[in-house]
Amino acid sequence: MRDALSSSAEAAAIVLRPASEEDMDAVAAIYAHHVLTGRGSFETEPPSREEMRRRRHEVLSRGLPYLVAEIPGGPVVGYAYATLYRQRAAYRNTVENSVYVREDMARRGIGRRLLEALIAECEAAGFRQMVAVVGDSANLASIRLHEALGFRLVGTLRAVGRKHGLWLDTVFLQRPLGEGDRSAPADE
Repeated sequence: MRDALSSSAEAAAIVLRPASEEDMDAVAAIYAHHVLTGRGSFETEPPSREEMRRRRHEVLSRGLPYLVAEIPGGPVVGYAYATLYRQRAAYRNTVENSVYVREDMARRGIGRRLLEALIAECEAAGFRQMVAVVGDSANLASIRLHEALGFRLVGTLRAVGRKHGLWLDTVFLQRPLGEGDRSAPADE
């Protein structure tokens, strides 16, 4: 099997499914690469596999989606999940997304497919807003992906993080889900 997909048609063959406990080693490895070499996450030490399992369990215990992308018959090459944007009750209709793709699989449409599926699952669950918190304003691939899926830039916090010897911004993007703020949610 080739190490990477060579076309967007092949990327369409990627299988998206709920993450299982067995996927978490691959998820931890994908994330570790981004933590150690990238600026999209402000973590500076990769979480252990056990910590990544605990985080998945927390997401699922709140009824939120945690998805993986895998090559049919092959490895997990990306993942996405939603968390509550903030813990206070007033934020209960808003989620935050995270999407990571294995470094050798970037720019093949996998992140887009994961984020589209995550948006759909969060809409189906009745959430009304999705927030993206993008590390590093130079992370144009992530910013453009979110914009292509209906997110709009709502703000940038300048130089709030420091990693790899650089001051880094945090970029906030937001997208309505379902009816957004056009009506009261069912829980009111």
